[in-house]
Amino acid sequence: MGLRGFDAKFGADRLSALPASPGVYLFLDDAGAVLYVGKAKDLRRRLTSYRNATRRKAHRKMRTLVRVAAALEVRPQESETQALLLENELIRALRPPFNVDGAFSFLYPALGVGSHDGRVLLAFTSTPDAWDALDVRWHGAFRSRRRARAAFDALVALLGRVGHPEPASRLPDVPLRRGARLEAFRRVPPELAAAANAFLAGESTDLLTLLFERLLESSRARAEAPEVADELRTLRAFARTDVAPLQSALRATSGAAFVPADRRDALFIAARGG
Repeated sequence: MGLRGFDAKFGADRLSALPASPGVYLFLDDAGAVLYVGKAKDLRRRLTSYRNATRRKAHRKMRTLVRVAAALEVRPQESETQALLLENELIRALRPPFNVDGAFSFLYPALGVGSHDGRVLLAFTSTPDAWDALDVRWHGAFRSRRRARAAFDALVALLGRVGHPEPASRLPDVPLRRGARLEAFRRVPPELAAAANAFLAGESTDLLTLLFERLLESSRARAEAPEVADELRTLRAFARTDVAPLQSALRATSGAAFVPADRRDALFIAARGG
């Protein structure tokens, strides 16, 4: 479906009436439900690309949207940043079927470090509010669930070599939704728990040095040197790819230490716009 299909559905004069300025556009089905939300720096130019979409693979989504949509709604904005913020808000609220990025902010995990009855706690969950009873300092939310889980697993493995993991039967009673994790360790030096919090807050990477020094004293850790090295590399990479960008965005905007999952994308948009 090309020029004729676009013009027949949305009007032959629709594009010429659009401003060459930022905004958000929504493709709707015949019941008025939103199929897709998009952002444009130049609304007229962006929607012209839908009208002129070819049979190239790169244009497949455009052609599909024009074919299945029954209506097109346009919302001009004063700036590209405002358009980005509105796009993010609409995607989170409506979860349109043709949107992927930003539609699942409820999956963004937080990592927590705390204590309970003299034990160090490590927590991984997308619903930290449900664990308010724990004495935990939260970090995140992080957009990449895969990298956040890899960092959590690496930290669990490393602290498990330094201290003594507790069995699940001795963990605090918290609601464990699918994918959530809670781990506890005995005999972990207090400076390691403090360093873990500082590491996840982007305040210091001393945790890596402290873990390395402790593990050098362990014959078991020395025997598992390749695994230990991989785990330390995972944490180092997480600090670079996830912790540092988040802390930079937090400092540039709210100055807070933690951002909930449903406000994380908006935080980065605001930081970029500032």
